[in-house]
Amino acid sequence: MQNDIGGLIMTDIPKYSPKDFKSDQEVRWCPGCGDHAVLSSVTKALAELDIPKEKFAFISGIGCSSRFPYYMNTYGFHGIHGRAAAIASGVKVANPDLSVWEVTGDGDALAIGGNHFIHVIRRNIDINILLFNNEIYGLTKGQYSPTSVKGSVTKTSPFGTVEEPFHPGELVIGAQGKFFARTIDSNVQLSTEIYKAAARHEGTSVVEILQNCVIFNDGIHAALNDREFRDDRTIMLKDGEPMIFGRNRDMGLMLQGLKLKVVTLGNGISEKDLLVHDAGENTPGLHSLLVNMRYPAYPVALGVIRSVNAPTYDMALIGQIKKIQQTSGIKCMDDLLMSGSTWEV
Repeated sequence: MQNDIGGLIMTDIPKYSPKDFKSDQEVRWCPGCGDHAVLSSVTKALAELDIPKEKFAFISGIGCSSRFPYYMNTYGFHGIHGRAAAIASGVKVANPDLSVWEVTGDGDALAIGGNHFIHVIRRNIDINILLFNNEIYGLTKGQYSPTSVKGSVTKTSPFGTVEEPFHPGELVIGAQGKFFARTIDSNVQLSTEIYKAAARHEGTSVVEILQNCVIFNDGIHAALNDREFRDDRTIMLKDGEPMIFGRNRDMGLMLQGLKLKVVTLGNGISEKDLLVHDAGENTPGLHSLLVNMRYPAYPVALGVIRSVNAPTYDMALIGQIKKIQQTSGIKCMDDLLMSGSTWEV
């Protein structure tokens, strides 16, 4: 058996189950925290990827989500606040055969780690970034974060925030990102499929996970989780398929001028009139519109929104090194030390 995943050739892969990727450490997240569902879907995805367990590395910064490496039976590194992207970049460049996963939160990645976040995306290093977005600082007990909705009342904004929030998808595309997907913690099946797609993508993949903090921001994504109305409030994007949604599959998206428009099927509008999702379109215009859709004006887009093939930083660097090695007259340390002007003392 031979598989090519993320540019890696794997042979004779053992058959894994999700429990093979769970460590023996006690999971210390709060009962009901959305992180539990994320852990479950990640282990399910890894078991289905046909990659040897010793080829995975999980890197984190600081925050509730950043406890993730402790709960994974893989290689892991718990870094410092905001620096997970830098560490993950080094791990991947030094060990290109590893499947590297960065686990981070909206505060860890987009505040103190914001500069690292945009540059790892710009460089297109082949790592997978799981961005837990609960719109709050949970580990430090409830301060507003870079994704908190304007007007949010928190411990550090008792009268409501006056800041405009970051939209992660918009930030990724602005940083020339080639892969962006969005899921919600409670949908384990969708999350599992998205994580597999992220792993198979060559380059930086960013998955925004709409995640619930039951203690300090409970119900922040409740409108999208409501069993009765969630199908009317979210749209599941699938490459090559019409942008249709709703409990009765009777609503869809069309383009009106430079804006998206929600329409109801019937009265002269059919499925053929709807936009068809093209995740691989290099021009990011429509992807930008999709990632910025907000309820209640629009359904929130879930699934793989953007997935574009492009050269990766790590493979370009490896190619550059090999080329230099072939043409350089310096083949060993002695060659280096004896090159240029030398003196005998």
